[in-house]
Amino acid sequence: MKFTRLPGKSNHRTDYAVLYANSWYSVSSLTDRTIDNPVKLLAAITTEPVISGRVTRRLDEVTALRVDLAHAPTLADRRLPIWGAGLNYRGHSKDLAAAQPSDGPGSYLRPATCLIDNGETIMLPPQSSRVTAEAELGLILGQSCKNVKRSDWRSAVAAVTVVLDLTAEDAIRKNPRHIPWAKGFDSFCSIGPVLVALADLSDDQLMSLTVSTRLNGETVASAPVADMKYDCGFLVEYFTAGRTLPAGTVICTGTPGAAPLADGDVVTATVDGVGELSHPITAGAIDRG
Repeated sequence: MKFTRLPGKSNHRTDYAVLYANSWYSVSSLTDRTIDNPVKLLAAITTEPVISGRVTRRLDEVTALRVDLAHAPTLADRRLPIWGAGLNYRGHSKDLAAAQPSDGPGSYLRPATCLIDNGETIMLPPQSSRVTAEAELGLILGQSCKNVKRSDWRSAVAAVTVVLDLTAEDAIRKNPRHIPWAKGFDSFCSIGPVLVALADLSDDQLMSLTVSTRLNGETVASAPVADMKYDCGFLVEYFTAGRTLPAGTVICTGTPGAAPLADGDVVTATVDGVGELSHPITAGAIDRG
């Protein structure tokens, strides 16, 4: 099951679309239930037979939508945390000439102000001389949770998505303590354009998903999720340890490799079977208000 966010608002609230039988339908046209984020929607449809049955019965009563995923709004909830794991693939460690951490992944927490919608322009800040972009698999928590055991991680995660993560790499090469600063610039994170229900993916299917970073149509780095040093269960346990993470929190799981960016480039993040994010790059200033 896949979900995406529709541009604009319906009845003064955000609306989403759900994919049934290769067609997209407005969620507000399928159910009377008020849903303020797609994670709650996914949980309602997949766990409550009454909701699922009501949606299915209404499919013949509504018109399918044309959905432009290339310009879909971000699926991250701007009110919630975005956590990330660093150096979780051997390829990215080689990019930075750094050893993979042996006692847990590198980690960071980034501001929601860096989020952009799919297709929007990424601005290279003058404060950095080397900005890189990295494709990642994102995990979306489906419930508020704390101290989740590694073996129970699936109970905490509702969906997966695609993340394009940017870094002012020159800053962290000088000092790894600069990671939050290096990842917090405007336009430095894209999440979406769809959510795929974790329930639709077996462990084997999840591990075989390929994460790829492409620059101007050429693949810079690519690897299956199975190549992560710290797997999804470890990451959920690690990031929920001793802290409560609300439903809708995004956990970015690391990248197989980064692409250095320049003015005029187009960078793309892909997770096969999940989705694709693509953005033009500019070195010019963009006033986003």
